[in-house]
Amino acid sequence: MTPTRAAPPSGPIRVGIGGWTFAPWRNNFYPAGLVQRRELEYASRHLRAIEINGTFYGAQKPATYAKWAAETPEGFVFALKAPRYVVESRKLAAAGKGIEAFVFGGIAEMGDRLGPINWQLGPSRPFDRDDIAGFLDALPRELDGRPLRHVLEVRHPSFASEGYVALARAHGVPTVFTDASKYPSFADLTGDFVYARLMRSAADQPDGYPSAALDDWAEQASAWAQGKDTAGLPHASTSQPDGAPRDVFIFFISSAKERNPAAAMALQARVDARRRAD
Repeated sequence: MTPTRAAPPSGPIRVGIGGWTFAPWRNNFYPAGLVQRRELEYASRHLRAIEINGTFYGAQKPATYAKWAAETPEGFVFALKAPRYVVESRKLAAAGKGIEAFVFGGIAEMGDRLGPINWQLGPSRPFDRDDIAGFLDALPRELDGRPLRHVLEVRHPSFASEGYVALARAHGVPTVFTDASKYPSFADLTGDFVYARLMRSAADQPDGYPSAALDDWAEQASAWAQGKDTAGLPHASTSQPDGAPRDVFIFFISSAKERNPAAAMALQARVDARRRAD
């Protein structure tokens, strides 16, 4: 009798969307008659994660973070976009006070619903090694005894370089991967989790992306979760050898936004089916 081969260990894969309030999602993703105040409750029970964009425009009150967390089920995770008053600072290395004001200003109320913090840099900010190094040094690594997970989203072409990748790896901070054509797109693994923002959903596709493309992303997500650095995506530096399992966060963002919940659910279903098959 041939022994059953154990599935390779892998981290959790959470697929989600940006935000939960969008008028075209009513009578589309949200059922008819659902009141707006229950949309987060509904969305968090059909998705595994949501990236909050509102925090980019300003930090929220601690009570608001607590309310969001209370409306979601166990195992659900929020990613937070860091405030623009920090990421748009003239000198990122000097933004320590702004970083601390946000991190220690109430997000601890989210408890175990707090996921990665996305520090999204603007497309006009080029790679400046000393400035980025100082910024990464200033990011707090714990909050009330819980490890914090930071991810850097870069949008200037100069970041697609071996110098940046080496710096990010030295600090253990992941870099956002995006499939958007107008921003740098490189999938170098620079931290212990993976964060992808997929931005090519199409209105004429019921699930946002063609079925074959979703199959491919499910395969890619599974490889990432197993600690693999696959060669199928563009890289700015050398690939990493296979490593420890990684948590994976994938968000469908922007583009044909009305299709993003369907895309997220379709990809999550594929990921879950692969795990059951393993």
